[in-house]
Amino acid sequence: MRAFIFVLSLIAGPLAAHEFWLEPLDYQIADDGRLEAHIVNGQAFEGVKLSYLPQRFVRFEQFAGMRRMPVQGRLGSTPALNAPPLTLGLNVVIYQSTTATVTYETWEKFQRFVDHKDFGDVRALHDARDLPADGFREVYGRYAKTLINVGDGTGADLRTGLETEIVALTNPYTDDLSEGMRVQVFYGDDARADTQVEVFDKAPDDTVVVTMVRTDADGIAVVPVIAGHSYMLDAVVLREPSPELAASSNAVWETLWANLTFGAPE
Repeated sequence: MRAFIFVLSLIAGPLAAHEFWLEPLDYQIADDGRLEAHIVNGQAFEGVKLSYLPQRFVRFEQFAGMRRMPVQGRLGSTPALNAPPLTLGLNVVIYQSTTATVTYETWEKFQRFVDHKDFGDVRALHDARDLPADGFREVYGRYAKTLINVGDGTGADLRTGLETEIVALTNPYTDDLSEGMRVQVFYGDDARADTQVEVFDKAPDDTVVVTMVRTDADGIAVVPVIAGHSYMLDAVVLREPSPELAASSNAVWETLWANLTFGAPE
């Protein structure tokens, strides 16, 4: 059974959060290799692998430098990503899900989620909108990205136009990681200052350690990394849904989940 360790007292106890990520079969492939990755829904690098189903996503695309291409898959196939790279070097793959909803039967369950994701005094905002304390809905969308090294791995991550996105400022496959991995978190056109980023560190023996870092005034966070480990970063936006989305989903809150996965070479 996979072991995982939660660091920091604020994440002790039951969690409502579940991550959604792209997990490559290999983060580093040869020049003649293929990009292969699972879409996974779960927690701490453990979850359900989802098939390639176009009705479940808004965007599923590959990027390399200035090149961009939709991911073409076979209906129902796993891994969902199985495609040739666009070029040698750093290849970036993104996935934007369609929205889904969850119902909170009690405020306490929602409060655990709010505390875990460090959203602040949401209860005051909730009450100010005269919302029910139980039996209310949240609508959510997923914005996942992964970095795959093809050959020499040269290149850079980029903003791909996702509504919320974690952008790697360090190329983990070619840059010096001794001072950590630098990333920048965005929401729309703005960098997210003083924002919590959850870090999942998976060792070769599948042990997972979870820690938190925060972004600075420019939305930049530095993540300590260990050679040979793989990483998942998660940052979540909580907002009031638009009137149209609220009407179609019957939800009173909306969350947007940004996720980034990459490997740290040996």
